[in-house]
Amino acid sequence: MGAKRTDRPPWLRVRVRSGKEYGEIRSLLRGLRLHTVCEEAGCPNIAECFGHKTATFLILGDTCTRNCRFCAIHHGSPQPLDEDEPEHVAEAVAHLGLRFAVITSVTRDDLPDGGAQVYAECMAAIRRRVPGCGIEVLIPDFQGSPEALATVMQARPDVLNHNVETIPRLYPRVRPQADYAQSLGVLRRAKEMTPGGITKSGMMLGLGEEREEIIQVMDDLREIRCDLLTIGQYLRPSSDHLPIQRHWTPDEFQELAELGEKMGFSHVEAGPLVRSSYHARSQAEALRAAR
Repeated sequence: MGAKRTDRPPWLRVRVRSGKEYGEIRSLLRGLRLHTVCEEAGCPNIAECFGHKTATFLILGDTCTRNCRFCAIHHGSPQPLDEDEPEHVAEAVAHLGLRFAVITSVTRDDLPDGGAQVYAECMAAIRRRVPGCGIEVLIPDFQGSPEALATVMQARPDVLNHNVETIPRLYPRVRPQADYAQSLGVLRRAKEMTPGGITKSGMMLGLGEEREEIIQVMDDLREIRCDLLTIGQYLRPSSDHLPIQRHWTPDEFQELAELGEKMGFSHVEAGPLVRSSYHARSQAEALRAAR
């Protein structure tokens, strides 16, 4: 595994958040009372994505009912839902001229359906405003509810994404309010509900996992016919979050990507700065074309 190292290596340098497009998107989002995971989670690719007028919309508010030890999103007691949120998301998609939209959310264990109906309403609103726009949803586990998942799947997302995030051994420390088997169950049921649909998951490295454990997770995902996978480096948001145990190198990420595609994933996006929605449109379009 090599020596433990926590100083940020040169391959993790990112662009400063600036530029005309960055300011335009921030102003648009503020005016519509919308949030993005790009900002709330401190995504390192925000300058690149905002510069290309793309963003991952964060619905159901900006406060999560869970407290994962790796995540920068605020946790606590959420505010009531904004009934206009689906239409505002659709308006932003139309204004930005998006042909592919990514929607994720905080986890809302306080809601009976975990917010599944709002996901469905956002997809319907986007399709009314921007016919033909592709949609990827990155959903929470909905506490394993098949009914909530069915609500989302019946709205026909082009890609159903749910991140396993890390290896099973680290769940008690990294995701204490989540369950690895339950996350696999979400992806398995999504494929069963829509056999021809695209499923996707993601992992972050650097929290103490071993290579063999990563490969086992990849095997688990392929066993449930997960199509797409993202693998990126964990970056510590603050001193209150879990420390980085290791920086994986670009060559190691490339090796995992090549291995994943040999295992049968349609595509593996792997690299130090890769995040769940990075290059989401190109991944989905390439898979659709291949089919």
